[in-house]
Amino acid sequence: MEAKFSRFLKLVGVGFKARSEHEGRKLFLKLGYSHEFQFTAPPAVRVFCSKPNTICCTGIAHRLC
Repeated sequence: MEAKFSRFLKLVGVGFKARSEHEGRKLFLKLGYSHEFQFTAPPAVRVFCSKPNTICCTGIAHRLC
């Protein structure tokens, strides 16, 4: 059995920003360093940014019971 899940993450800090690209497959974070951090989401997960400091991760959770 499968169920959808979503988690909201909020970045807290001066100048901390996030953006997503490639239909929610890539996440770019500015965390106060001179360069951005880039993350690639796993195949079953999508990442979206509704605001520059709010990240929404959605996907499918597999239940074993």
